[in-house]
Amino acid sequence: MKQYLFFDLDGTLSDPMLGITHSVQYALKKQGIIVDDLQQLCLFIGPPLQDSFQDFYGFTQEEAEQACDDYHEYFLAKGMYENKLYPGIKEFLQQQADEGKTLFVATSKPEILARQILAYFNIDSYFHFVGGDTMQRTRSAKAKVIRYVMEQNNLTDPSGILMIGDRKHDILGAKEVDIQSVGVLYGYGNREEFVQAGADYIVKDLAELGNLLGRI
Repeated sequence: MKQYLFFDLDGTLSDPMLGITHSVQYALKKQGIIVDDLQQLCLFIGPPLQDSFQDFYGFTQEEAEQACDDYHEYFLAKGMYENKLYPGIKEFLQQQADEGKTLFVATSKPEILARQILAYFNIDSYFHFVGGDTMQRTRSAKAKVIRYVMEQNNLTDPSGILMIGDRKHDILGAKEVDIQSVGVLYGYGNREEFVQAGADYIVKDLAELGNLLGRI
């Protein structure tokens, strides 16, 4: 059985669409780029932030670093709270805790911000440990975050761990660390993305995820 459950945050535990896209919109405007349609910026939900500015807008590394700083200027003031839990998440986490599972967060979001968001939603107590990036963006790759969570908790057997996330980065990061993964379709990824990334399991909702966790 998978004793240790690693959860992504954005798009897996909560829907951060407004907060993230408003923050990206703000950062792009600082660079003279105006984007009125927030849906165009949903691509930023999931991947490491600095990579997204480079991949989607052709920023240099230096420009991307500045954009990240501008992003966090808005995010810290307002964007963090433009966010909502997915329906049923609290009950799901409680169920997993009741069944004896040990829960972790493994996110590319800066760890200090992830902790604040979990506390804001009053779900921080469900998690044994919260792992994320640094504010200096030195641990943004998902594989680095997963390894960090494992090392900080002396988890040496990957067979007992499952990574749960909504984007290919969660799946690819898990594969790099040799742990199994499940892609959830209620977030911002899609089935094709998960299949191509090599997800071990794909579920459409929390009910399917709960059933899966009862079998593996």
